[in-house]
Amino acid sequence: MIELHIAYSLLAAFVLDLILGDPLWLFHPVRWMGRAILRMEPVFRRPRIPLVISGTLFCGFLVLSVWVLSWLLVHLAGMLHPTCRSILEAILIYYCISPSSLKKAAMEVEAALKSCGLMKARKKVSCIVGRETAHLSEQGVIRAAVETVAENLVDGIISPLFYAAVGGAPLAMAYRMVNTLDSMVGYRNDHYFHFGKASARLDDIANFIPARLAIPVIAFAAQLLSGNGKHAFQTAVHEGAHHASPNSGYSEAAFAGALSVKLNGPSVYHGRLVNKPYIGIAFGNVTRNDIRKACDLMLLSSLLWTFLLAVISAAR
Repeated sequence: MIELHIAYSLLAAFVLDLILGDPLWLFHPVRWMGRAILRMEPVFRRPRIPLVISGTLFCGFLVLSVWVLSWLLVHLAGMLHPTCRSILEAILIYYCISPSSLKKAAMEVEAALKSCGLMKARKKVSCIVGRETAHLSEQGVIRAAVETVAENLVDGIISPLFYAAVGGAPLAMAYRMVNTLDSMVGYRNDHYFHFGKASARLDDIANFIPARLAIPVIAFAAQLLSGNGKHAFQTAVHEGAHHASPNSGYSEAAFAGALSVKLNGPSVYHGRLVNKPYIGIAFGNVTRNDIRKACDLMLLSSLLWTFLLAVISAAR
């Protein structure tokens, strides 16, 4: 019976995202997670112990706290009525996924390129990528937008729904804290190299399985949209490991094959040129239309993944 509730919650969460997106006026626990990270970081840095240890304690405390709080809320809702539990889980899972906001952010880059020019497009893409964008060419802006859609399909949809199917909303919320920690402290700079190491490694571990499960889902979606499923799968298998991240390269390579474009490549991060290898080396350069195609592929992959998890959950 619990698995059936999860199935309903997964589907309801996805529908909620399609309807509501991520409006700024709406209460959002992920923003609370960000505030908690900012407040607790100086507390855990204060003790005179190695930063790797304090950073590990910091990461473990926040992730466990989110899981415990979410579990208590879901448990209390279930004590009231099973339907209350399903509704609450759907809402919490909705907060953990972001297909609509991801599409909106990427399409704003495309719109800026078409109507406002390269300078505005650089500003728009700077809101969704970690690299420096001030000197990006139009090709660089488009490639950054497509890569963000591909990478965040895993971080923002595939992984949280996977953990929701495995352990309900509490585990999905715990994953979201892991991902938020990585985005805020998981940097390889002097300030966070040691303190953020546990957060970065835990994010790598959490995304390891979902990133690889995403490959056949993206390939199937690509086959339905353009008949490029075989290219998507083969590129992901052969070139997915050609990335600094142990996980991001697989979804990016699948998108490169699906869209028949070249992604990744050298980029500037924090003033330093990082010579990343290209992914999709057999294909050509991106065009403006590839941003919209990437969004379509992301949305269909998200829909297929949601239904697949819901069916598996209901059948258990």
